[in-house]
Amino acid sequence: MRRFATGLLAATALSLPAQAEPVTEFTLDNGLEVVVIEDHRTPAVTQMLWYRAGAADEPPGVSGIAHFLEHLMFKGTDTREPGEFSEIVEAQGGRDNAFTSWDYTGYFQRVAADRLANRSFTEAEWLRERDVILEERGQVVESRPGAVFNEQMRAALFQNHPYGIPIIGWRHEMEILTGDDAIDFFAAHYGPENAVVVVAGGITAEEVRTLAETHYAPLGPNPAITERRRPQEPPHLAERRIEMSDPRVAQPYVLRQHIAPSRRAGDQAGAAALTVLAEILGGSPATSVLGRALTRGSDPVALSASAWYMPVALDDTTFSLAVVPAEGVTLAEAEAAMDAAVAQFLEDGVDPEQFARVRTRIRAAEVFGRDRIDSRARSMGAALTSGLTLDDVEGWTAALMAVTPEQVMAAAEAVFDDPRRAVTGWLTGPDGDEMPRRPGSGIEPPMTEVSQ
Repeated sequence: MRRFATGLLAATALSLPAQAEPVTEFTLDNGLEVVVIEDHRTPAVTQMLWYRAGAADEPPGVSGIAHFLEHLMFKGTDTREPGEFSEIVEAQGGRDNAFTSWDYTGYFQRVAADRLANRSFTEAEWLRERDVILEERGQVVESRPGAVFNEQMRAALFQNHPYGIPIIGWRHEMEILTGDDAIDFFAAHYGPENAVVVVAGGITAEEVRTLAETHYAPLGPNPAITERRRPQEPPHLAERRIEMSDPRVAQPYVLRQHIAPSRRAGDQAGAAALTVLAEILGGSPATSVLGRALTRGSDPVALSASAWYMPVALDDTTFSLAVVPAEGVTLAEAEAAMDAAVAQFLEDGVDPEQFARVRTRIRAAEVFGRDRIDSRARSMGAALTSGLTLDDVEGWTAALMAVTPEQVMAAAEAVFDDPRRAVTGWLTGPDGDEMPRRPGSGIEPPMTEVSQ
């Protein structure tokens, strides 16, 4: 893969056409899927190697092993010293990193190393790296009450599915991870037939195909890889609520998470409707349903109100609502106002003018997103390792633009139909929701990836 990266760098010295070419996809004989996104406006090239294996594919009792292995993949191999690959990339003027989510693990180089085979690391290396990920958990989760709250919310929302287990892992299980655990996870999931290479930038599909055939094709498939099979959710029979207090909380808030369908290969209409719904409910402080109902006027109930949906996931995903109450407003009052605003929306339906504004905003975001080559490569890899196809990725904007107000209302009624498929949480400070509000703080965004 070092030679592959060097070849990519050399190929960027070619003359640059004015416009990008269509996306090209091909599969090597060993099962490796390769996607090329040509964009000749820049000589830079990004290569991303994605595996269809993430935190939701971990065996019971070893939570965090997918992320731990991601760290160890930067150590040595049978042919490379620890850190040598990153030094090679840096010497070429590039950078490299990696990230883990529930459904995938990705490695990228902007300018790959023996990442598909020849893994090798000593006990001293994995012990040292285990300390690193434990420290990382302390920094990105345990030092932030909102992150701990999100972790507890997901654990309550997903009763049986591994999406309820944090990507970084539970500390008590992380503390006993070993190098053998990492090797076992590697052996069960890492192989060319379970990977996608996305190459984006100033290079042609023909050049990538030549390099891939030279450097990737000789790698044999991994016979240990099997079809993904995960525990699924049972019927939810009881409504669940969480209350968490922490002295570090500066701003109490209400968060509700619903289980919702994700984007499905060949049928993205439902997910597109949910995407538009989230934008209508909470996409804009000034014009969204929750924003107008809760944060506007002479006596607002909330400082902020929002809604968001995570469409890319292999299994069912989440649709969330959140409200940060104004001074003097209790969490109970804020939650009641949120419920009333949603109920009124379900009765009134979609406002045509707002629907037109939302369509324009979504369209602009999609266009600008496609204009950023790194962002487009990342979106492509996440989708292809989460059960979607190239046609789905390329057709997503059209699916969004085809959404009707009637589909939005149908999506809203479906996701809000059963409160038992949701969890409502209150995050407060030591004095509950009567504590004074401190500016400059708000809702902790959900953690969907953990980076190297």
